[in-house]
Amino acid sequence: MVTNNLKTSKIKNMATPKISMILFLIAAFLGAIGQYLYKSGAEKAGGSISSYLLNPRLLTGVVCYIGVMVLFVAAFKKGGSLSVLYPIYASTFIWAAIIAMVIYGTPIKPINVGGMILLVGGMFLMGK
Repeated sequence: MVTNNLKTSKIKNMATPKISMILFLIAAFLGAIGQYLYKSGAEKAGGSISSYLLNPRLLTGVVCYIGVMVLFVAAFKKGGSLSVLYPIYASTFIWAAIIAMVIYGTPIKPINVGGMILLVGGMFLMGK
C-alpha cells in the first residue's frame, strides 16, 4: 500500500507545472524577438567591432537572450521536465516566422504551416 502511494506521489511530482510552461512560452517569444533584433542590427552594423558592440539593436537582442535564460531558470525552479519544456521553446520558430511575415513580408507557406502544426502537436504530446 505504501509503495502505491509513493509511486503516485512520484508521478505527481514529475508533472510540469503550468507556470513553467508559460515561462518557457514567454521565453520562446522573447527569443524570437532577440533573433529579429540580431538580424535587423546586423543589417545596420558596419564592419568594425565597435559597430557591433555599440549597436542598440544587437545590444537589445543580447538583453532578450539574457531574459530567456532568466525565464529558463525561473521555470526550472518551479519544477518541470526538460522533455516537456524544451519542445515548448521550439515554438520560437513559429514566433520568428510570424515576426518575419509582419516586419519583412516573408510569406508563410503551406509547408511552413504544416511544420508549425507538427511543432504544436509535438508540444502537446510531450506535455502528456
